[in-house]
Amino acid sequence: MMKFEIDKSITADQFIDLLRRSGLADRRPVDDPVCIASMICNANITVTAWEEDILVGVARSVTDFSYCCYLSDLAVDRCYQRKGIGRKLIVCTQNELGPRCKIVLLSAPAAADYYQHLGMERHPQAWVLARDKQLTKTAEPEAAGYRR
Repeated sequence: MMKFEIDKSITADQFIDLLRRSGLADRRPVDDPVCIASMICNANITVTAWEEDILVGVARSVTDFSYCCYLSDLAVDRCYQRKGIGRKLIVCTQNELGPRCKIVLLSAPAAADYYQHLGMERHPQAWVLARDKQLTKTAEPEAAGYRR
């Protein structure tokens, strides 16, 4: 029987193992257990799915609980996919949020169609600045319409 837990502690090793079993390992720092441990520790909401004592799903989020929640990781073991676990992890996350708080996520390329299937809306204006990149020099803020 599948059991869902809110903010149950998981180890970096458990999370890394699940990321590998889910297919997300290529997009996460699984070779850096210190970073993974920090990701777990600093999440505001972690919802987990368990088949007995086996971690089969995680939804890890960073949020202000009022306006927006970044669902940073949604990972389900490949052997358990297409059984409603991802949907339930998102629902449990949403239930922990305030009534006006929206969920935002960046999809792995292979999962892009999954979220539309759930009723989520695609948002084409997302932008990412990698840690090793610098902002480019642009026009002065006032010239771009920015006022302090």
